[in-house]
Amino acid sequence: MDKIILENMAFHGYHGVLEEEKKLGQKFFVDAILYVDLKKAGETDCLNYTVNYGLVYEKIKEIVSVEKYNLLEALAERICKDILGSFKEIEKIIIKIKKPEAPVAGIFDYFAVQIERERDHIDE
Repeated sequence: MDKIILENMAFHGYHGVLEEEKKLGQKFFVDAILYVDLKKAGETDCLNYTVNYGLVYEKIKEIVSVEKYNLLEALAERICKDILGSFKEIEKIIIKIKKPEAPVAGIFDYFAVQIERERDHIDE
């Protein structure tokens, strides 16, 4: 399956269990891989046959920047549900959320969760 890749999107969000995380917020980096059949878009050079990744970016930005979750798992689940619900062309999505400033005493690049969800064809 073809892919549209949105990598290392940076947002300020208020996700975490600690009160300081909820008040001050911190940086989050999000990667998204959208599985879409891109053959017709490639043949026709027409946006109508693909997914407008600018709109996907805006949806992810709104969820990460405005909503609040204790767990990255819940944030990732919310993003997947919204993107699959909004863009019928997407068959599968992989979301990775990185938290480089996690409140852990140690040296690390980031902590992250990655989830993969597929469209439920039974609901369509």
